[in-house]
Amino acid sequence: MAHEYGKETLSLEFKSDLKRLPDDDLLDAVVALANSDGGTVYLGVEDDGTPTGLIRCIRMRSDWPAMIANRTVPPVSARTQIVGTSEVPVMQIDVPKSRSVVSTKSGKVLRRRMKVDGTPESVPMYPYEIATRLSDLGRLDFSAQPVPDATRDDFDPLECERLRRIIGVYQSSDRNLLELADEELEKSLQLTVTVDGKVMPTLTGLLLLGKEESLKRFVPTHRASFQVMSGTDIKVNQDYGGPLLRTIEQINDMFSPWNPSIEISVGLFSTMVPEFDHRAFREALVNAFGHRDYTLLGRVRVQLDDAGLTIANPGGFVEGINIHNLLTAEPHGRNPCLMDALKRTGLAERTGRGIDRIYEGSLHYGRPLPDYTASNERNVSVYLQRSAPDVEFVRMLAEEQERTGKTMPVNGLLILNMLKNERRCTFETMHKELDMSEQRLRAMLGQLTESGMIEGSGNGSRRAYTLGSKVYRRTGKTIEYVRQTDIDRVRWPELIMKLVMEQGDATRADVMELLHIDANQAYYQLSKLVKSGRLKVIGRGKGTRYASM
Repeated sequence: MAHEYGKETLSLEFKSDLKRLPDDDLLDAVVALANSDGGTVYLGVEDDGTPTGLIRCIRMRSDWPAMIANRTVPPVSARTQIVGTSEVPVMQIDVPKSRSVVSTKSGKVLRRRMKVDGTPESVPMYPYEIATRLSDLGRLDFSAQPVPDATRDDFDPLECERLRRIIGVYQSSDRNLLELADEELEKSLQLTVTVDGKVMPTLTGLLLLGKEESLKRFVPTHRASFQVMSGTDIKVNQDYGGPLLRTIEQINDMFSPWNPSIEISVGLFSTMVPEFDHRAFREALVNAFGHRDYTLLGRVRVQLDDAGLTIANPGGFVEGINIHNLLTAEPHGRNPCLMDALKRTGLAERTGRGIDRIYEGSLHYGRPLPDYTASNERNVSVYLQRSAPDVEFVRMLAEEQERTGKTMPVNGLLILNMLKNERRCTFETMHKELDMSEQRLRAMLGQLTESGMIEGSGNGSRRAYTLGSKVYRRTGKTIEYVRQTDIDRVRWPELIMKLVMEQGDATRADVMELLHIDANQAYYQLSKLVKSGRLKVIGRGKGTRYASM
């Protein structure tokens, strides 16, 4: 029975009861799990996973859920049950993830974390971590909070002018803001709030308009850096601590010379294709500043090296967002007030779908997808690989846009990119790999099929898709097209004949299953083999079978 319960993890805690575990120790474990992702406490199990059981007076208690609820704030609704054996009973306590920050009645606030040796532990949750936790859960907008002791004198008049200039430059900005006086504009963007009759800057206000010395005093966590590496040599290493609007412009200006473009001819016109898409870079940069955790020390880091571009920021993904649902999760962030201000100035995507812009920046040029896999609970990092554009893919998209008058949506780009790389994919595979609902995937596949950009064969979830013949023809890869599509049709007769030889005869249903085609297609293929004299028909109606001549 040794090690029956495995080993401890961030969501699994073992507590020995050989010396009667104090209630306070059990409550500490419950609170730590509730303040993390929830989990289970096994009372009566040693640290190595060996069950040793409960002592008699504990075993008889049935008021554990009530005790836990009464001694936690807000109350934790834990569920308990006796597991194990009659000889070695164990108490299983299931702890739900809390939507707020939980403490014991005595005021202890704890969380779970992993130690260096890979084992979990429960540790205190410090005040700044409480703000982070509430922000992650969407229960606190830290960027909307007034900054104590700060006044409008901490705003830089030059940054106020920069704000108006930016609003005037970007087409997606809220131009109505330009008609407001400075104090009205600040109030409209929630750069200031009134507290007890006194106008005070919010964190968003200081971040956008604050003087550099005021930012150092009130928001010491706000820093950024831009680095360019060549091998292990540092070509550029610039630090920034000024207000956001200025910092974003400065980093953008520093980045431009390191982002060369090449010229591509599309029909009668030519277009310049940068190594990294300008809009995607700006959106990723603004997202890093807008979604970072300003309660954590650290900096927004932009690093350009031989392999590609990395943009990282302190603070992990907020609740409900992960690397698998970036394109489909409902837009919400850690700093709604700050992001709203950036959207209304025109710097950020107004729809909240800035992530689409980042993906489009790679997909439009046939480049590898943005890589978020280096992100963790403490940081979000996006990596854009250096890659030459797929010239024919760019031309294909440009011609399709000219034909339809519409840009290709990101879902369509994802499908085309997958087929370009994989050559051939089933519906089942695409649904599994792409961040897209089944309904959206079917609709997009239908549109692309109608346009001739892709072609499909087979039925249901096993239906397979390739890029269309016109795509292969315009890229001069007709042979590859035949290999990916018509090669199946060329082989179908031989596959049918092999099936007949193996089992003596075959039905239309057998051929449908073999080739993943519909009934009409199966009948057509069998009829061709009968006409050519390779097969003969046995029987009629539903019992029709086909045998070798």
